[in-house]
Order: sequence, then structure tokens, then C-alpha cells
Amino acid sequence: MEKKSQYTPLSKVLTCVFILLSLIWLVPVFEVLMNSFKLNTFVNLEPFALPNGESFAGWVNYIKGMTFGNYPFLKAAMYSLVITVLSVTLILLFCSMSAWYIARVNSLASRIFYYLCLFSMIVPFQMVMFTLTFTADQLKLNTPFSIPIVYLGFGAGLAIFMFLGFIKSLPHEIEEAASIDGCGAIRTFFLVVMPMLKPTVISVGILELMWVWNDYLLPYLVLDRTKFQTIPILVQYLKGSYGTVDLGATMAIIMLSITPVIILYILCQKHIIKGVAAGAVKG
Repeated sequence: MEKKSQYTPLSKVLTCVFILLSLIWLVPVFEVLMNSFKLNTFVNLEPFALPNGESFAGWVNYIKGMTFGNYPFLKAAMYSLVITVLSVTLILLFCSMSAWYIARVNSLASRIFYYLCLFSMIVPFQMVMFTLTFTADQLKLNTPFSIPIVYLGFGAGLAIFMFLGFIKSLPHEIEEAASIDGCGAIRTFFLVVMPMLKPTVISVGILELMWVWNDYLLPYLVLDRTKFQTIPILVQYLKGSYGTVDLGATMAIIMLSITPVIILYILCQKHIIKGVAAGAVKG
């Protein structure tokens, strides 16, 4: 008996369409990479041409980008790393615990809190940014070590939504067995629930990491830019005399900033898909 092919004409067409869309999405990344190895003059005159013997700059743009201006690149990278690690850690810890509480304690207060978190996902940032800036200054949340609290507030909506969907699919009997064995709420969460949340933890962590690492507007509004600059803010200030911009060095800095996230996303994409699918089991 002849085995029927699982690929229908429609699936083949959709595959071609998605491959084409993927290539279109990769074009800007390839342009940035290509121009990061070209002399600044040729970046302006021939932005879509491949580097050749005349326009090839080697690693000059990367060296210049890391040493250009009054604010060193490594210092900005350190602040970006500190903000990202602290923010993602707070979001994963507190949002997973909140989602577990909401799922297991089905009270009016927990439901109101959950709906408020969902509501925060649809409120445009522009509506709250001026009030947020004033509040952050008053509460001294304008440093790389305190701004993660602000990120926790903005990232809680999506994180709690994804964690809650997965926790609702977990059997309650496992937690009851842990309680019978003498585990309190904290031990039950960290020893029983948290290991089962691994796919969603990885998924939420990667999504939040990409958001915080690449975010420009929130650090620009909240941080004292004379003392603290993240990589996205540093890119804006890569200007020479009379406001001239070295596009070659700018492209090099952009490549340095997006490469770690791209590598991490490629390595963890399997877990991201699993986590999103697991969180969509129950709403």
C-alpha cells in the first residue's frame, strides 16, 4: 500500500511563503553586518553594496566603536548586563510565585490582581511614561540596580499570563502529596512546582531578556544619562564633531549588541516553543 504524503500542495506553498518571509526578516541583520566591515564613506554612498578591496575596513569599525566618545562601550555593556540579569531574575521569581498563588487560591482578590496584570499589557507605555519618570525619580529608581523594579512592573503581565496557563495544567495531587509529606508552601513551590515550570521559565526568560536588553525608551527616560548608559543609549551618542555620525562604528556596535541575543535565542528556541505551547494548554 502506497504511503500517503503528509505534505499537501497548500503546506508546500505555506512553507515557501514562510521561508521567503524569514529571508526578508534576515535582510536588515545582514545589512548591518555587511556595513559594519565597510569604511564610513562607503556606508553612506553604497549601503547595499558588498565590501570590496576599496571599501573593506576590517575590524577598524569595531575598535573605533568600542573606544569612541567619552563613554566606554564595555561600561555600557556592563550596565545593560546588570539591568537585564536583575530584571529577568525578578520577573521569573516573583511572577511564577504570583501565578502559582493565583491558580491555587481562587479568591476575588487574586482574580482582580490577575486582571490588573492583563490590563497592564494593553496600556500603551506613552500613557504612563511621564508619571513613571517622576515616580522613579522620587523613589530613587533611576540607577541600574533599582530600575529592574520598574521592569518587574512592566513585564509582570505577560509573565504571569504564561505561567498561569501552564500551572493550571499541572496536577494538584502532586502538591497535595508534598503537603502531606510535611512541605510548607515555600518548599512545595521551589522543590515541586518550580522544576515542572522549567519549559515556561526558559521561554519567559528568553522573551523578557530580549525585551530588556534591547529596550531604549525606559532607560533613556529613567536613568541619569550622564552617569549610566546602556548599549541602546550609547548608540545614539556615537556622534563626532558638529553632530556627524560614524555609521560604520554604529553598525559595529549594533552587531555587538544583537549577537549575544541572537545566539541565545537560537540555542534556546526549542525550549521557547515548548514553553509557549505549554502555557497555552489552559487559559
